[in-house]
Amino acid sequence: MKIVLIGATGTVGSAVAKELSEFDVVKVGFSGGDYQVDIEDRAALDALFEKIGMVDAIISTTGQIAFGPIKELTYDQFAMTVNSKILGHINLFQAGREYVKKGGSMTFTSGYLAQHPIEGSSAVSLVNAALDSFAKAAALELADELRVNTVSPRFLKETLEQMGMETAEGVSAADTAKAYRHAILATETGQAFDTAAFVAVD
Repeated sequence: MKIVLIGATGTVGSAVAKELSEFDVVKVGFSGGDYQVDIEDRAALDALFEKIGMVDAIISTTGQIAFGPIKELTYDQFAMTVNSKILGHINLFQAGREYVKKGGSMTFTSGYLAQHPIEGSSAVSLVNAALDSFAKAAALELADELRVNTVSPRFLKETLEQMGMETAEGVSAADTAKAYRHAILATETGQAFDTAAFVAVD
């Protein structure tokens, strides 16, 4: 199986690459990896897929977001979040769709804050919910031609630990990566896979 992994050099992306190491994973980053691309740049995406060719799956774990009190977030911060996390992924969907073999999949990363917002998450909750809804609508139209799903990560244990916060409610990057494995190997489409469902039980 040939998989294009966008965001491969980040914490989640690196864990996904490791989880799927038995496959041919093409690692794409913003400044590292096998190839580099900015998902907001349509010409760059077109050139990327022309080089890579046909694949079985595309996974994206990338996207810039702004987090902060709603009274302090600026319009530009909302616009940056929307342009990266929503429009960037629409760009990726349109550029990459023709390069995914019939029956293959595209998996985007939304997040738990879509349905469970917290203080400071207004911009993040907005774009995560939009990605979940887009995947459902796209899956409905594309049927068995192309499966479209999202993975909805919880807070990463690694991130919580770095911030000096309690990690009990977090999900490790390694467990988070298992949701992406499920997304590309299962037959489901139009789903948002909560990473908490894939936590290893001791």
